[in-house]
Amino acid sequence: MTDSDNIQQPCTEMIILVTPEMANFSGRMHGGELLKILDRVAYTCASRYCGAYVVTISVDKVTFKQPIFIGELVTFLASVNYTGKTSLEVGIKVIAEDIKKRMVRHSNTSYFTMIAMDEEGNKVKVPPLIIKNDVQKDRFEKAKMRRLKRLETN
Repeated sequence: MTDSDNIQQPCTEMIILVTPEMANFSGRMHGGELLKILDRVAYTCASRYCGAYVVTISVDKVTFKQPIFIGELVTFLASVNYTGKTSLEVGIKVIAEDIKKRMVRHSNTSYFTMIAMDEEGNKVKVPPLIIKNDVQKDRFEKAKMRRLKRLETN
């Protein structure tokens, strides 16, 4: 990997193990705990992409499809779906894995909008997203629609 390979990587993958302190009395991961990790994943993906400090400006959607249990591995697959002048959308897919049963399932999906900032707290430009395939094009168009819908309601 060269130095230029590290610039503008639009994807991040993180894996954690769900431990008892992350769960409620029924052995399921707390939604708030998951949201905290999702925000960290979004930050990692966005800051890695644009090479700047970023802050969360909005969370458009978090869909809880399946519970996540103590002892499961959770994989966060994050991608930069859209870039504006100073903002970018990070989509995160959450995969829960039951290690003993060797089964995986799509647990959650979420969309975070992040703003790039400099050391003084001023917004800075983010690099434009270079669309390389149909999947990225589809994600970009859907993110653009979410952005327009968000702007209409504000």
